[in-house]
Amino acid sequence: MRWENQSHVSTFLLLGLPIRPEEQSMFFALFLGMYLTTVLGNLLIILLIRLDSRLHTPMYFFLSHLAFTDIAFSSVTVPKMLMSMQTRDQSIPYAGCIAQMYFFILFGCLDNFLLGVMAYDRYVAICRPLHYISVMREELCISLVAGSWIFCCAHALLHTVLLVQLSFCSYVTIPHFFCELTALLKLSCSDVSLNELVILTEGGMLFVVPLSSVLGSYVRIGTTVLRVPSSKRLLKTFSTCGSHLFVVSLYYGTLAGVYFFSLSQNPSEKDISVSVIYTVVTPMLNPFIYSLRNKDIKQALEVLVKRANLFKWPSLNLYI
Repeated sequence: MRWENQSHVSTFLLLGLPIRPEEQSMFFALFLGMYLTTVLGNLLIILLIRLDSRLHTPMYFFLSHLAFTDIAFSSVTVPKMLMSMQTRDQSIPYAGCIAQMYFFILFGCLDNFLLGVMAYDRYVAICRPLHYISVMREELCISLVAGSWIFCCAHALLHTVLLVQLSFCSYVTIPHFFCELTALLKLSCSDVSLNELVILTEGGMLFVVPLSSVLGSYVRIGTTVLRVPSSKRLLKTFSTCGSHLFVVSLYYGTLAGVYFFSLSQNPSEKDISVSVIYTVVTPMLNPFIYSLRNKDIKQALEVLVKRANLFKWPSLNLYI
């Protein structure tokens, strides 16, 4: 097999979502609303955590990083998709496609690791409450986040370096709405067996480790709570865990279906629809599931609204 330089490939063509032309405007408004909800909701979470000193705890420290990751993860693909739907220009430069793929892998991986870290934090809080402060030290929290960034940057860089070594034929139409790794591999004229092997091994390990942390943590949480005959504590704990596990199952399930069960098949409309769930829907739901149902977040939001009203109407201070 002859390995070639990629300089002759200047652009790719993204086919986009499998929707009819007369439905473009409706779906554009829908995805624009979902994207704005994702950005504004997660920015609000970050702002509340930064401003309220009561939220300066390990749980909300990790949550703020998850909110930032959700914004970045959604911003990698959705703006380009919306632009293509509005302008009908589905082309993307080669460099832009590679960059989009790199950041998509990076923030997708970071999302996985943060979900695992947050599950461990909840395990310590529920199963080892007396040792929570000593275990979840500031140094450990920073190290867990920094380590997640380092591993995920290296993970994304590995797949990017392997991809740019491949040569592409003249047929460079991607049957997807973003530059997805497995879709790009199917367009290559080179031998992609090494790329697929790395996806299944190295990628599989980075997929399984955070998922094992999530499942292991919640199994321990469940067994710990069941030992205590308190219906109030039981309902409160499993209500929180149920919401978290729902998003985890949705995210990991769709990710597994796309990356591990369709490597040898062409992307179908079902695969693309599944991709929309974890690139658009899940980042939008996270602020509601993880934060807006939380009493501390609600109290911080009330304080922020009161401060904004006092700032807007300073004359009210005369009557307080």
